Amino acid sequence: MSETLKSKVIEALKTVEDPELGIDVWNLGLIYEVTVNEVGDVLIKMTFTAPGCPASTYILFEIYKKLTVIEGVRDVRVDVVLDPRWTPLRMTQEGRRRFESKYGYDIVERYLEAVKSGKIRG
Repeated sequence: MSETLKSKVIEALKTVEDPELGIDVWNLGLIYEVTVNEVGDVLIKMTFTAPGCPASTYILFEIYKKLTVIEGVRDVRVDVVLDPRWTPLRMTQEGRRRFESKYGYDIVERYLEAVKSGKIRG
């Protein structure tokens, strides 16, 4: 049961968008781990694009709202972790595609160029 329920949880996470970027938390790579036990307790380990993200409360609320209505989910716990920090390298291919479509450039390529030039640490 837990693998089927885990799949439903992941699909629900794909409907929770970061309101600043307009891309969902799954494809942004903000979700580090999803664990579902045999009684339906869900543990999410996640981060945000930046510490102090102004959308964090909204995103957490949306996650709870969308996961608690899934049949079989008994409880939801979200642990926010800041290490390892988020980088665009965590994005899925779908997330990259959506970002490029929306903003006109590949964020991963731009990030890697900035790391290589020393403008930011990788």
